Amino acid sequence: MLIFLKSLPYIVLQALYKVIGLIKSMHYRSIATIDCNAKIFHTAKVINIRGDKLAINIGSKTHLLGELLTFGHAGHIQVGEDCYVGENSRIWSANKVEIGNRVLISHNVNIHDTDGHPLNKQLRYDHFLEIVTNGHPKSELEIPSSAIQIHNDVWIGFNATVLKGVTIGEGAVIGAASVVTKDVPPHSIYAGNPACFIRWI
Repeated sequence: MLIFLKSLPYIVLQALYKVIGLIKSMHYRSIATIDCNAKIFHTAKVINIRGDKLAINIGSKTHLLGELLTFGHAGHIQVGEDCYVGENSRIWSANKVEIGNRVLISHNVNIHDTDGHPLNKQLRYDHFLEIVTNGHPKSELEIPSSAIQIHNDVWIGFNATVLKGVTIGEGAVIGAASVVTKDVPPHSIYAGNPACFIRWI
């Protein structure tokens, strides 16, 4: 299939991607609350395991190329206006991820407000078996999670990771390939693993 797609002329391929994007957009609007002026691209994924349309909200003129996912037992994702979520980026929520306006999230960024699995090895294995046999459980789980808040005008560089419980202040910049484990003050640049203060903007 991929070889066939690559053999198509560029203009035909772009038209095909637009059609795929429109079909996906219609489906995603039926399972999430998406502003009519938001742009959903063919690479985007909206996975609302919770099944509550209000669990995922995307604001006006936001461009979604990446993936938004709420878990079966909980999760809420709010993306503001004029945002960009890059290709292959994943925002997964079992608690709450709140993203302000004019936030730029580059490609291959991971934002997770939960550990995803229990720390205990037996519980983790049981959780894995449940997912692969029955899908994500809808019952409340004892897996650590904590809300993430990303304020207006933040820029997150490619391959960065933002972990649970983090607040990133207004106008802050997160360097490429950084791992953010602690709060980032407004108008600052943080980079590295773990991300640390570089300078004020």
